[in-house]
Amino acid sequence: MSFHQMIPKHNQSTISEFFLLGFQLQHRSKIIFFSTLLLVYIMTLTGNILIIILVSATQYLRSPMYFFLSQLSSCDIILSTSIIPNLLRITLKNGIPMSVSQCIAQFNFFSFSSATECLLLTMMSYDRYVAVCKPLHYVTIMNFQFCFSLVVFSWILGFLITLIFLILLSSLTFCNAKYIDHFFCDLVPLMQLSCSDTTVLQIVIYLLGVPETVIETVFIISTYVCIFCAIHRISSTTGRQKALSTCSSHLAVVCTYYGTVISIYIFPSRESSSGMNKIVSLIYTVVTPLLNPVIYSLRNQEIKTAIKKIIE
Repeated sequence: MSFHQMIPKHNQSTISEFFLLGFQLQHRSKIIFFSTLLLVYIMTLTGNILIIILVSATQYLRSPMYFFLSQLSSCDIILSTSIIPNLLRITLKNGIPMSVSQCIAQFNFFSFSSATECLLLTMMSYDRYVAVCKPLHYVTIMNFQFCFSLVVFSWILGFLITLIFLILLSSLTFCNAKYIDHFFCDLVPLMQLSCSDTTVLQIVIYLLGVPETVIETVFIISTYVCIFCAIHRISSTTGRQKALSTCSSHLAVVCTYYGTVISIYIFPSRESSSGMNKIVSLIYTVVTPLLNPVIYSLRNQEIKTAIKKIIE
């Protein structure tokens, strides 16, 4: 139990703002970190916007895989924009105040984009499963109407999950302790700073958040087991390499994103320092949105060709 939770309720005073500490760097390190963050943010926006434009404007990129990829890019833009601009201010000033409403709003934009991204990655794994395991039926199964329904379902479900958290978080009151040793308003620090009973919120997390992540992870693993079995049955080396190349980009993104999310939220280590948690959080909030367009661009010949045509 934290110190502020042990304070008797009659001695508690409601606070209206938090103070985010960030990484608390020395001047030289601060400048390097700030410059790197700014460069990463510019590259993230440029890369993801470029993918959205390419998929929209290029005829041969209008396939289910690229349609899902453009939606993933939209999620990455929301995710990085909800975190990095504020992190730049925190880094420059060694911490900034944020009102309770601003903090909850930041968490909800982050939560919405993260939940939707997880769902989209799951849908993309099914797309890759159909492409490799049922290639003759791919066009029939993954028609535009079905793909559009999957995308709409992902955005709506992500919104509904976030809305539930928003309602529950907005009902909490926060007392006395106001410092958040993090670079954004994450769920766990907010719960720790609350002087309200968070039992209902914790139950909802385990009833909604954990099963959702576990189901998505199991589904993705199952599709890739089927994919690898199908690839193993392909007789030619060229055929195997071609089939594997269609999945490698998605698999790389899934491993990076889900690996960090699960390590933070599903199997958190009590011994982990706040510094280590911040570094791991930095990977999936800042690095992953940049990696997605980079991985898909470097590993995908069709996107490379589309980019060359624009440059030329």
